[in-house]
Amino acid sequence: MSKSHPSLIARQKRVKRIRKKISGTAERPRLRVFKSAKHIYAQLIDDVAGHTLMAMSTGDKSFKESDIKGKIDQAHQVGLLLAGKAKEKGISAVIFDRGGYIYHGRVKALSDGAREGGLEF
Repeated sequence: MSKSHPSLIARQKRVKRIRKKISGTAERPRLRVFKSAKHIYAQLIDDVAGHTLMAMSTGDKSFKESDIKGKIDQAHQVGLLLAGKAKEKGISAVIFDRGGYIYHGRVKALSDGAREGGLEF
C-alpha cells in the first residue's frame, strides 16, 4: 500500500485527531497500539519526556506463539505480557490509544488482555 492510499490517509487523520486529546505521563503512560497484517505491537509512551517506557509485540523473543493459534488470541496474550511487564515497573494505570483503528477484534483483545493483567484504563 502506498503512503497516498485513501484508507491510510484516513487512519492518519484519525490518529492526529485522537492525539490532540490524549497525552501520556510518567505516572500514566499512553498505551499505543499498532497492527500490521502479521503482527500487533503495543508500547507504553511517556509523552512529556518523549520516551517509550516499554514495548511488546508478537514478534518479540519473549512471546511464544507456537502454542497460541489465531491473531486475536495472540493480541490478547500480548496485552497480558505487557501488563505483567508494566506491573514490574510499577505502572498500574494507562491511557489507551487505539491508533486510529476501530475498537474491535485484535485491538479489543489486546486491551482486554491488558485489563486482565491488571492495567487500569
